[in-house]
Amino acid sequence: MKGEGFVRRLGFALKGLRHTVVTERSFRVHLAAAAGVLAVLLITRPAPVWWAVLGLAVGFVLMAELFNTALETLADHLHPERHPVVGAAKDIAAAAVLVASGAAAVAGLAFAVDWLVG
Repeated sequence: MKGEGFVRRLGFALKGLRHTVVTERSFRVHLAAAAGVLAVLLITRPAPVWWAVLGLAVGFVLMAELFNTALETLADHLHPERHPVVGAAKDIAAAAVLVASGAAAVAGLAFAVDWLVG
């Protein structure tokens, strides 16, 4: 990939995104949640800072899910049989998604409180 043009590298990234959407149910669930967040933002029309905060929160969850999928895909290919260290690595990657989702939920709750009180 090194030395490839931007359009070609973009194609690789889109291929990875497409693969994740097709193969990972949890990523599709997070995409649906992202669409819900976007709908709420479009309906409530908050201050730009809330667009930024919630957009970053959603982006971090999706990135964590993509990294988790990449790690699981590689680990399953390199070591298809069960192994405690591989299992631990996959669990840790899943925990990263959980932490990102929790942080996004806190951001969403803060937005809801601000919107309801303000």
